[in-house]
Amino acid sequence: MDVEARVLDAVDEAETVRLLADLVRVPSVTGTDAESDLQDRCARMLTEWDLDVDMWKLDLDDLRSREGFPGMEAERAEGYGVVGVTEGEGTPALILQGHTDVVPIGDPGKWEGQDPFGARLGATTLHGRGACDMKAGLAANLAVVRALRVTGVRLARPLAVHCVVSEEDGGLGAFATLARGHTGEAAVITEPTSGKLITANAGALTFRLEVAGRAAHGATRYEGVNAVEAFMPVLQAVRRLERERNADPGSLFEGNPLPYPIEIGTVRAGDWASTVPDLLVAEGRLGVRLDEDPADARAALETALADLDDPWLRDNPVRVTWPGGQFASGRLPEGHPLAEEAARAVADVTGARPGRTAAPYGSDLRLYAGAGVPTLHYGPGDVRFAHAPREQVDLREVRDVTRALALLVLRRCGVR
Repeated sequence: MDVEARVLDAVDEAETVRLLADLVRVPSVTGTDAESDLQDRCARMLTEWDLDVDMWKLDLDDLRSREGFPGMEAERAEGYGVVGVTEGEGTPALILQGHTDVVPIGDPGKWEGQDPFGARLGATTLHGRGACDMKAGLAANLAVVRALRVTGVRLARPLAVHCVVSEEDGGLGAFATLARGHTGEAAVITEPTSGKLITANAGALTFRLEVAGRAAHGATRYEGVNAVEAFMPVLQAVRRLERERNADPGSLFEGNPLPYPIEIGTVRAGDWASTVPDLLVAEGRLGVRLDEDPADARAALETALADLDDPWLRDNPVRVTWPGGQFASGRLPEGHPLAEEAARAVADVTGARPGRTAAPYGSDLRLYAGAGVPTLHYGPGDVRFAHAPREQVDLREVRDVTRALALLVLRRCGVR
């Protein structure tokens, strides 16, 4: 208990906020040079805190050729992995994992004149791209290591800190880290969870639909077939399939109105204002149900669009392909002690036991679970702020998560 009190006292809230602000100010959009820059900064911090650090350049061609490659959506010329491990005997008893990449800012005008990477401080919040997803969680991981270093506490078994790239577009960084042999007995990914433990993730598969039309001059449009109009029954079929796949989501998703969404994110058609468009291309994401083989999820969409009751589409079937990120589902094994250990640590910090739930989005959890590393999510932030121009994180959550993680590390890894 004395050791726990010392480490908790060493969790410096002001320093953690400064660290989070520094992380947010790096515009580490997936696939950019800034993503590599932030990986380098994380490696230097972990080295300064006396961890054994492995930083390596990803062999992209080799990773693409490996079974289970999770796909990519962002163009990239390079990527780096970063793993820091404390001293201690044997396999790391715990991994704290966080991704350093963030999604693009979208329309700059929606940020109301604020710099998306300015790390603007409010009374109890920090605003900026990546503040919630998931640099607050990354800052919490690093702050735990810093507290251990400040107190001089030596763990009996190693703690590993994984800083990964490319989570937002499939999980290349986590895939590369595991392929390099970095593993552990259990892992906590500090994605935003609003104070809960997320013990399962749905998956998400990126799809592309190509809907044919027939070109004609706009003045004689009756001679053509507008691909936009041909898309309407396709969208209706997508919505029917979504309702069917969400009919019985299971108890872990209690309270979630749509755990397995199917959404069309982009639609492009036509190349001239006075020409009937002869091609529409739509891209979207298909939710994968818990424990569902992604191949079965793909087949469900392909089947739903193969037999539409539409004369044009019967003769000109929709072409379905699967580019980009491919997230399977994943879950912590039922009854694994990590969930109870994490719940006790959270309760000891906050005074309340956290609820347990599942998330409707894909994450790196499924890669760690698939590699035999039992994994859950617990981190600061509300995912409803993620990927939005109002992105923010409550700094009180950052404090509580950092302290709970510190207790979990001490109890799971032990102290010399």
